Amino acid sequence: MVRTQIQLTEQQARKLRARARERGVSVAELIRRCVETVLSVEEPSRAELYSRAARIAGKFEDRQGAKDLARRHDDYLDEAFE
Repeated sequence: MVRTQIQLTEQQARKLRARARERGVSVAELIRRCVETVLSVEEPSRAELYSRAARIAGKFEDRQGAKDLARRHDDYLDEAFE
């Protein structure tokens, strides 16, 4: 095993200790399990992401009636995530 050090917020540390207690494992073991879960998830390739986007582009009507979506798509995307 490799020893490492991380910093958690107080809330994260409290929740981790409580969850570890519930499961009957150490906080370190719970963190190892969480890391393993994240690392085991296959991320789609960039090509797959572009392919997915291309398949849905233009399939939905704009609810606000935008007619300039092709030109201002980045602006609209920024607004959606605010």
